Amino acid sequence: SIAIEDGDYLQEAWEHVLTCLSRFEHLHLLGEGAPTDASFLTVPLVDSEEKTQKSSTNTASKRTNALQNPAVMAAVRGGSYDSTTAKNNASALVTPDQINNFISNINLLDQIGIFELNHIFAHSQRLNSNAIVTFVEALCKVAITELQSPTDPRIFCLTKIVEIAHYNMNRIRLVWSRIWKVLSDFFVSVGSSENLSVAIFVMDSLRQLAMKFLEREELANYNFQNEFLRPFAVVMQKSNASEVRELVVRCVSQMVLSRVNNIKSGWKSVFTVFTAAAADDRKSIVLLAFETMEKIVRDYFPYITETETTTFTDCVKCLITFTSSKFSSDASLNAIAFLRFCAVKLAEEGFVCHDKDTDHQSNNLDSSEGNAIVHKDDHVYFWVPLLAGLARLTTDTRPTIRKGAVEVLFDILKDHGELFSQSFWTNIFGSVIYPLFNSEICTPNGQSDSTEDGSWNFETKTVAVKCLVDLYVTFFDVMRPELTRVTSVVTSFIRSAYRQSASIGMSVFQRLTEGLASKLSKDEWKEILLCFKESAAHTLVVFDKIVKMMQNIEIPERNESYSEAEKYSDPDIEDEEEANMETSSYAIVKMKNHMSLQLLIVQGIVKLYETHRRSFCAEHMGIILEMLSAITSHASEVSSESALHIKFHKACSLLEISEPAVIHFENESYQSYLKLLQALLHDNPSLSREMNIESQIMLVSVKILRKYLNCAGQEPSKDASCKDPVVHWALPLSAAKKEELSARTPLVLHVMRLLGGLERECFRRNLPLLFPLLANLVRCEHSSREVQVALYDVFQSSIGPIISV
Repeated sequence: SIAIEDGDYLQEAWEHVLTCLSRFEHLHLLGEGAPTDASFLTVPLVDSEEKTQKSSTNTASKRTNALQNPAVMAAVRGGSYDSTTAKNNASALVTPDQINNFISNINLLDQIGIFELNHIFAHSQRLNSNAIVTFVEALCKVAITELQSPTDPRIFCLTKIVEIAHYNMNRIRLVWSRIWKVLSDFFVSVGSSENLSVAIFVMDSLRQLAMKFLEREELANYNFQNEFLRPFAVVMQKSNASEVRELVVRCVSQMVLSRVNNIKSGWKSVFTVFTAAAADDRKSIVLLAFETMEKIVRDYFPYITETETTTFTDCVKCLITFTSSKFSSDASLNAIAFLRFCAVKLAEEGFVCHDKDTDHQSNNLDSSEGNAIVHKDDHVYFWVPLLAGLARLTTDTRPTIRKGAVEVLFDILKDHGELFSQSFWTNIFGSVIYPLFNSEICTPNGQSDSTEDGSWNFETKTVAVKCLVDLYVTFFDVMRPELTRVTSVVTSFIRSAYRQSASIGMSVFQRLTEGLASKLSKDEWKEILLCFKESAAHTLVVFDKIVKMMQNIEIPERNESYSEAEKYSDPDIEDEEEANMETSSYAIVKMKNHMSLQLLIVQGIVKLYETHRRSFCAEHMGIILEMLSAITSHASEVSSESALHIKFHKACSLLEISEPAVIHFENESYQSYLKLLQALLHDNPSLSREMNIESQIMLVSVKILRKYLNCAGQEPSKDASCKDPVVHWALPLSAAKKEELSARTPLVLHVMRLLGGLERECFRRNLPLLFPLLANLVRCEHSSREVQVALYDVFQSSIGPIISV
């Protein structure tokens, strides 16, 4: 009567009233002989909805049987039952007076009845706003006391919590929020209980309650769904019991799949639960959660995008977490595939990024955690978390995930890029694409010149740069201002000290120029060529460092050796020798690699000219020829270092490895240079005259012939008209010089064929420069037969006709 009539004024006294009601209900169960709650709270899981109440028939018989229950015997004696002491008290008999008193009490309870008890809880909907909050607080306290009993846990108040929540569901939002704050803390506290059965029963009760709430449609801007589902998310994150976590996933999955039409703000808690499940250490939980996520994304995607934009962000974060699963690579790759599917769905639903809100789009894509205040109509905020999430996956430690993320990221951009405005594209390049290439280019074996590799590997960056070029060529008209920076990214591969990286860089660079050739202006061609030139120049700087490294090493003679006594007395001698040889080996390998890299660049330059020569003006050709001239001059300088050759010979003999083919490197460089000059002279005479290409050909040819004569020990005559030339004795060449002269022969033959192919007037103009060198070749005793034959052809085909005229 007090509870019903004075409920608005009980305040903290509600706890005493509810404690009495709990004991009344307990006595009813004891009197009926019904099993105690403890009997099923100690078994794994019995669904509370499957509980059945025993019939009230045969009450007398049940009461007689109830007296055999130790708990009843304890109640009859007026004490409390403790299972741990039941055996010790088994001999304590119940007196007849105690039995009669207990039966009379049960008869009194029959007069009260369960209906009166339930009426108090149903009447709670009539309590005022403050009283109902106090009532719920007291009910939660008594429920915790019941559930936490070490010997006789009970669920009476827990079931009443579900009931009163249902009764008071129509309260105004402000009061509801206060009620649920209390209930939420209760469910989180008990759901994290160490008593597994209690925790499972509580979470199942929360499921029942949540299902009732989800039957009601949530009003706009009403966040209550998220509030009443939040205990699931908190328990999922805090519980140490895998059984409880699995139950949470099953409960949330059931709610989503059965009430998906009504879920609004609740999506946030749903994705929080599945995100926690994705990182779980139990495989069954991970796969169960992913199965539901798969169905949500595939079948219910519109429900995600029709609510807040942060809902889609949470969905993407959840899928990204699944990619980190340590149990199933299939789940990880499928999660990435679903990110691609999300992009397809966004495109199908018409989420286009316009330029109407440039200020919003200027935000970095990295700020995709959903914390920023956004407008629902700004479709850019649906694409942002998707692209930024994939960008983060490109730094994953697993190669398959990195590669998959890169491919999906660029596929999304390429397939749906027409939906993006120019300002959004600029943001994508700055915040997503360019950061992929910030670290140094790695080598095929995983090494890098940078200590901050950032878990990137060579294969992943290779995929990324190829995708970048394809994407840029496709959307060049929109992203034209990014030409210089994109070219810099591509040519950064050429800077690598490793041939395979440079080879990929050259291949991608050619793909870029071929894709854009017809669209580029003269200034844009200049930008591309200057980027190429800068990267090529960088490789020469590295080459110089390798040469200096070798020059600073002391290589011992093969016949030099220290006595055992010297080495024993000074072990530093042996250590220094070993260090020098290790450094020599490293320098030789790097030298070979770098010469191969330089030749690769030379070939790329020649191919660039052959493919796009019609697009090049004098300024463009000037840049190209400067690149070739720098490489050939550098090769000539290195091949002229006789001391360096001696060191290479010594070191390679001791290491038993082949020497760097320095002269071959020089020959190949000069031949390519001359072929390009000759092609330019033939293809574009007017441009050749403007650039004085003929003079450049003569200078290079003279330089090559002089070097050959010097190697042969034949110094060019300073005065070709001298009537009494000084007679020199011909000295035999050393084996090394003979070998060098033989290596230089192909280049000289190339020069002779070039000179023989010049037009008569061109040859006549340059004959005063060439004739002294040709005359010296005539008297050169160490030149090969091939050179003499080529020289004969030049005199016969070019000089003879001039004389005969």
